[in-house]
Amino acid sequence: MPRRRTLVAIAATLVVLAPIGWFWQQSLVPDGLSAMDMGYADYGGGPAMPAGHHHGSSSLAELKPVADRAADVSVRLVARKERFDLPGRGPTEGYTLNHTSPGPQINAKQGDLIEVTLVNESVPDGMTLHWHGVDVPAAEDGVAGITQDAVQPGQTFTYRFVAVDAGTYWYHSHQLSHEQVKKGLYGVLVISPGTTDVVAAVHTYDKVRTVNGGYGERRVAATGAVRLRLINTDNGPMAAWVDGTGYRVVAVDGTAVNGPTPVEGKSVLVTAGGRIDLELTLPPGKAVRIGLGGGPTTLVLGDGNAPTGPEPKDRVDLLTYGKPAALPFDPAKATRHFDYRIGRRPGFFNGKPGLWWTINGHQFPRVPMFMVTEGDLVTMTVKNTSGQVHPMHLHGHHVVVLTRNGVPATGSPWWTDSLNVEDNETYEIAFQADNPGIWMDHCHNLPHAAQGLVTHLMYEGVTTPFHLNGTNHNQPE
Repeated sequence: MPRRRTLVAIAATLVVLAPIGWFWQQSLVPDGLSAMDMGYADYGGGPAMPAGHHHGSSSLAELKPVADRAADVSVRLVARKERFDLPGRGPTEGYTLNHTSPGPQINAKQGDLIEVTLVNESVPDGMTLHWHGVDVPAAEDGVAGITQDAVQPGQTFTYRFVAVDAGTYWYHSHQLSHEQVKKGLYGVLVISPGTTDVVAAVHTYDKVRTVNGGYGERRVAATGAVRLRLINTDNGPMAAWVDGTGYRVVAVDGTAVNGPTPVEGKSVLVTAGGRIDLELTLPPGKAVRIGLGGGPTTLVLGDGNAPTGPEPKDRVDLLTYGKPAALPFDPAKATRHFDYRIGRRPGFFNGKPGLWWTINGHQFPRVPMFMVTEGDLVTMTVKNTSGQVHPMHLHGHHVVVLTRNGVPATGSPWWTDSLNVEDNETYEIAFQADNPGIWMDHCHNLPHAAQGLVTHLMYEGVTTPFHLNGTNHNQPE
């Protein structure tokens, strides 16, 4: 009898543990995984690709700008792991580019060919540079394991791309980005800057919020009309506002706003990874203060004392701000429509138990791959029921917002590459598939991406020779 009870207990234990073991095994991300072998193909209601389309001859490594054109802007960035100073706060440990964090600001005119040589001197896990918001050719996108191998210590990699669209952008590592960006591997890129520009790049180092790398009240000399380029390099949304004068929102994520109207007593939300350009005029002989999410770090423009106020209760709504204008396409004629439903469920991710993100009910890497053909007109419904906000970032493309929670956009066309999707929000967006490649479409709260909130937009006939992990230790998030 005792033996029988033991056998029954063992059998019961196996009944319980066997499914757990199966789910654990299924959660493991294969070493050397290719993006082409991830998940399952979602054709968005459009025609399926021919069988074997992944085995064509068009590698994204070949998708580069014209090789024989001389660079108009050449920059050399040397990446190091080292101790550096945060003005107003003191020294910190992290990563630098040319001994500074943020790295040097890159300025170019519209139409310039930019050439950036990255030298990894001492970042131990390798790194890349991703040109956030710049619709570069696929080979220049800087995503480890997708568009290149991580640049290991002692190695060099050169990026070349044409500055097609004027605007405010930034660059950052896309290798272990949830760690490397936080610790300093980022910088500003401005295409066609003006003489009155002021940049405000907000970044948090180990719970210390900074603007342009400095803590506390930072001052910039300015008079008259100013274009303020706000950049949020952090993982969560940030409210920004102006104390002491009004402003207009003149650009979102590098795209001009049509018919911007004066704003008084409101904040504007800058999502993680996003950029907002404000145009404001300093009152004669006075200073103004830019509130950057609250706390001691602010930006003061001009000389003298600047007023200080709380975050305004009201916020600019980009769904209705500005004046309408015709789109370059008719979304009603879309050739593919995708659903991107963000959820969360308990289970295992890469062998670890916890609450993990899902896309259309699936966990990474078994998530949908959104398949397109060059020239497709695409609409996508992004729905978030996960319990947290997600700043969604599609590489290589700008999208236009059509609706939010079923309410149509009525203001200026809201073009974006970093879209703040709150819990229980639903957006419908549209874009033209006009930049062949394999493109990440992920949450720019970078720890979320590292936990699997990542999928890809994949073009017919485009392949990649690169793999995740493997001998090159590619870890894009």
